Amino acid sequence: MLNPTWNTQTWDTARYEQQHSFVWQYGESLLDLLSPQPGEQILDLGCGTGQLTEKIAARGAIAQGIDASPAMIERAQQSYPQLRFAVADARNFQVDVPLDAVFSNAVLHWIPEAEAVITCIRQALKPGGRFVAEFGGQGNVQGIVRALEQTLVAIASPQAPNPWYFPSIGEYTTCLEQQGFTVIYAALFDRPTPLESGTAGLANWLQMFASSFLSQLSASQQQQAIRQVEQQLRPSHFQNDTWIADYRRIRVIATLA
Repeated sequence: MLNPTWNTQTWDTARYEQQHSFVWQYGESLLDLLSPQPGEQILDLGCGTGQLTEKIAARGAIAQGIDASPAMIERAQQSYPQLRFAVADARNFQVDVPLDAVFSNAVLHWIPEAEAVITCIRQALKPGGRFVAEFGGQGNVQGIVRALEQTLVAIASPQAPNPWYFPSIGEYTTCLEQQGFTVIYAALFDRPTPLESGTAGLANWLQMFASSFLSQLSASQQQQAIRQVEQQLRPSHFQNDTWIADYRRIRVIATLA
């Protein structure tokens, strides 16, 4: 989970793995678009706790992972000691050898400095290398964000920063093309996502991924805000004892000339 505010955003890796495994489980289908080949040098950009890095390696590629969160990297190293992981920032990372591919799942919406990230990816790739990614697109979790913002206004909380960058396809593919990439596939699609842990699913999701919205509240105010968000979203986002997050994703494949 690379994050422009990674020095203030903390990640509970145990809760991440236990309550939010959908993050990398949905990313598994992206591996078919990546199509890693034996011997290829592939970077998992924002590898989190390393599950997808390991799956790339299992297909025969030489996989390595980087993430801005030391806690995530420590957990990845513990789980997959045979692989190489490092703490690094997506906006200024470097690699030792040119890469055949850069892969990224559920990361780039944390980094509004898209041009800086794309520059690093371009510099890391071999000529003809490919970039394959999925992340939140325009309108992602729109209902949840609206409920959060309305709740914070209602309880007179100071305006909290929105940590996310959800571009349109046109915006993001233009950034890629301006840096010499050829976009060969791009799609924006809705993916309603069931959250784990039943009735606690939305609260867990907010505490894990939307903590910056709540950061200026006391512990009791945070719980009050979460209850109000749940109440507001229950008619539209709670079905069959499960919370559904209104995810909208971008998938993109681009090659470097």
